[in-house]
Amino acid sequence: MHPVIGPDATGAGWVYEYALVDRSHQRSLADLRSLQDWYLRYQLETVPGVAEVATIGGFVRQYQVNLDPDKLRAYGIPLSTVIEKVRASTNEVGGRLLEMGGAEYMIRGLGYLRSLSDLETVPVSTKNGTPVLVRDLGTVTFGPDIREGVAEWQGEGETVGGIVVMRDGMNALTIIDGIKRKLVEIKPSLPPGVEVVSGYDRSGLIHASIETLQRDLLEEAIIVSIVIVIFLFHFRSALIPILTLPIAVVAAFIPMYYLHVTSNIMSLGGLALAIGVLVDAAIVMVENGYRQLSEWPSSESAHLSEPQRRKILLDSAKQVGPAIFFSLVIIVVSFLPVFLLEAQEGRMFRPLAWTKTLAVGFSSVLAITLVPVLMILFIRGRLIPESRNPISRITQALYLPVCACACVFAKPHWCSIYSFWSSRYPRASHRQPIHAALLRVRPSTCRQPCPESLSAKRRSCSKNRTGLFTRSPKSKPSSVPSGDPTARRTTLPSICMTRRLCSSRAVSGDRG
Repeated sequence: MHPVIGPDATGAGWVYEYALVDRSHQRSLADLRSLQDWYLRYQLETVPGVAEVATIGGFVRQYQVNLDPDKLRAYGIPLSTVIEKVRASTNEVGGRLLEMGGAEYMIRGLGYLRSLSDLETVPVSTKNGTPVLVRDLGTVTFGPDIREGVAEWQGEGETVGGIVVMRDGMNALTIIDGIKRKLVEIKPSLPPGVEVVSGYDRSGLIHASIETLQRDLLEEAIIVSIVIVIFLFHFRSALIPILTLPIAVVAAFIPMYYLHVTSNIMSLGGLALAIGVLVDAAIVMVENGYRQLSEWPSSESAHLSEPQRRKILLDSAKQVGPAIFFSLVIIVVSFLPVFLLEAQEGRMFRPLAWTKTLAVGFSSVLAITLVPVLMILFIRGRLIPESRNPISRITQALYLPVCACACVFAKPHWCSIYSFWSSRYPRASHRQPIHAALLRVRPSTCRQPCPESLSAKRRSCSKNRTGLFTRSPKSKPSSVPSGDPTARRTTLPSICMTRRLCSSRAVSGDRG
């Protein structure tokens, strides 16, 4: 075992792959492998930022010495001696300096083997003053090494390829550009008919990721503008989320620089995933401020001063600001388990988690700092209330009947409530009635006339105009005579909600 230091690279450092294609079909796989290992690989490793150029495919040409055991025994030479002499013969050594005529000459021994005859004449030992050469102990031939991989190019057959691995923390786009320039420089020196063809180029993926991010930003700004303009009928309100979107994205790059998070595929993918979340807070806050300002009484809105307008907008921002901030913080916290990933998974997905977390974090900060200021600057002029907006009226006409039907045909699970009450208060459940908080629907949803005994409850129900669902007021336990056979041990407060509850059975259950 010979432990060595590996390249300064990661599993995601494969930035460029190429193949050596022989158009003339005159060179073998061993020739192409030799060209890759002894010429092209060293040229590409001179590009700044390249950690390694790995070779795949072809045959590794070797000088193979096939020794005869009988000859080794006859000469009395062990196998280890032959291996040592062959290894020492293919090595260059340096000598000292030699001064001649006022000049210094460096002595150097050239020991690289260039042909089979050079290896055959390597002396191994001496026998009676006669040197014993390698050819006296066996035969010397060319042969391939054990194959550890095969490369194939577009169904044309086997070929030889190379994989360029960049150093950790370097810019992949800069390295790829340097590789392409170096290939253009060495192209004239390649053998005739041999071409270097690109098999994988990450620069295309990087440019596509940048274009996707730019397209998503532009589409997000356009969609947000159209939605806000349609539902608010106010163009200047659309500028608020449009301005906060690029600010949050650009601000995320500042800590990325100090955290050494590069703009790679995964980090840009995190920004693309976060774009849809970055504008949510601004949209909610703008809509709330616009609604409160537009629904101000008309008699007072005409004389609304600037301090009053600012106070209304700031109060609306304070109303939804904490909820928006903590909702975005929850999204940030949900990505914390990604930072616990290790090894290759951590190196791949940690940049995505960093960029998404930073972008959402800056979006939450901008929602409570910059957005209220922009609301004061842009939400002004003639504001159309929601009740006069035709788009809002059409959408309400579509979904309000659906909500009303869902409430009309809903089935309250009184048995579940009674079981819960009985299990929690076993002794008091047979003496005291259940007073559950019920959902009440506006009286306009009832389709059958309610009995006279419920008219008072209908009038109290009609007074509520703030929302579709409200809680019923607390009612005292109904006093039912003990001898009444129709009395139930658990008396429920009746509501004007469904057809079934408006029946005679509901009246008999609500005699109190």
